[in-house]
Amino acid sequence: MIIPWLIGVPLIAGAAALARLAARRWRRGVLLLAGMGALVMIGAVVLLTVAALTEPAHAAASGATAAHAAAATSGNGAALIGAAVAVAGSTIGAGIAVAYTGAAALAAMSERPELFGRAMVVVGLAEGIAIYGLIIGIILVGKG
Repeated sequence: MIIPWLIGVPLIAGAAALARLAARRWRRGVLLLAGMGALVMIGAVVLLTVAALTEPAHAAASGATAAHAAAATSGNGAALIGAAVAVAGSTIGAGIAVAYTGAAALAAMSERPELFGRAMVVVGLAEGIAIYGLIIGIILVGKG
């Protein structure tokens, strides 16, 4: 199950790096970047599908049948994918929110330094988005 990840992740990272380099070098770099983005997305979907459909390599626990172990693994896989989506989405959203609120807070504090407390509260609220996603991820992993 780890083999697709060991092969796929460096390929996806390499394709993204090549696309970024090509966008800087050539005039049609934006078109090439969009094409590489589509290829990276297709590769990620294929990698996710292969990883989700392969069976685990470990032996079943003692006293449990193979069918019971397979049923538990398939339910756990969906919970782990859901947890990963929750944590990744909330972290990306929190990063974007902190970028905008942090920039605005610094601009406000440069004009009026007494706004430091209020500005940090707003940035802290933006960081809370990531914490909510982490809590949802922990709940999903616990249910799987």
